[in-house]
Amino acid sequence: MNKTLSSIIKKEFRHILRDKQTLIIIFLMPVMMLILFGYAINLEMQNIKTAIVDNSKTPQSRDFIEKIISVNFFRIVSVDPDYNNLESLFQMRQANCIVVIPYDFARKLDHQPQTKVQLLIDASDPNAANYINNYLNMVANLYNLDHNDFVIQPLSVEPRLLYNPDMKSAYFFVPGLIAVIILLICALLTSIAIVREKENGTLEQILVSPVKPIHIIIGKVLPYMMIGFLMGLMILVIGHFWFGVPVAGSVVLLNLMMILYVVTGLSFGLLISTITKSQQIAMMATLVVTILPTIMLSGFIFPIASMPLPLQFVSRLIPATHFLEIIRSIMLKGVGISELYKQAGALALISLVLLGVSMKKFSTHLE
Repeated sequence: MNKTLSSIIKKEFRHILRDKQTLIIIFLMPVMMLILFGYAINLEMQNIKTAIVDNSKTPQSRDFIEKIISVNFFRIVSVDPDYNNLESLFQMRQANCIVVIPYDFARKLDHQPQTKVQLLIDASDPNAANYINNYLNMVANLYNLDHNDFVIQPLSVEPRLLYNPDMKSAYFFVPGLIAVIILLICALLTSIAIVREKENGTLEQILVSPVKPIHIIIGKVLPYMMIGFLMGLMILVIGHFWFGVPVAGSVVLLNLMMILYVVTGLSFGLLISTITKSQQIAMMATLVVTILPTIMLSGFIFPIASMPLPLQFVSRLIPATHFLEIIRSIMLKGVGISELYKQAGALALISLVLLGVSMKKFSTHLE
């Protein structure tokens, strides 16, 4: 290795080890973010506040209520509230849904082919409203099967859930959080690398020595690449053992893809460091251009296919979009490089472009 380059690498390692703030960012912040968001971001709805108006007061209606209670999805908060004041339960956020059993519930069950139960839902959250409606329909079907052996079902669907049979949100969100955290921390670390040298006045000392811009760029990227990989490996281990997210595919392939993604994140931060003049601006710019696009447009929460076409195109320019497909496919589906070479190629191309622009901006402004 070139002596000049090795000297820059050693200098950067010494600075990282002496900088307590950087060490906290590297090791403590990712763990806190993963645990905090890993528990906070959850699409598994449960304990839906439910009120019941039982106008029938019969064994049949009580059995139906027992069916509702037996499903963990519902939590009964009120029984037989004032029928004329039901809307106040929604307005005061005391209930998410209200089940109204009619007076003639038992009689209709015995003498009519259909019996209707009214369900009032607070649809200010459309997704929650759909979940509530589907769950209560499921309860009604279970009740029908228990009380009518002659229910005819000419068509039935037998689902088989692959890759996440327990439908745990953590299996979907934790790999996404790993992608978000790696990009944010790696970009944040390198975004202040060159700016710090400018503010401390040490960059001039480096420039009077026979050092080329490429040596400075590589010398600053390599230490953070090693540390970024260790950080990514650390949060990957936490995601696997703490949250129980499986790793169905090749661990070696996952690590190689993570190294590539770390390089992409470092390149992103390095570009910011070459065009900003203070650490505060560099940090703010990093937060804005990494967190918002990664969370909103990468497929971390919202599916890309449901976005407008212009935003779908923008999402392909975000590194996390490609790494999310990689890490979720390897961890949950166990796929290989033959299915992921396009995403890997996109990350490599983004890294090369960012590094090239960084070196160009650095040499233009500082030489």
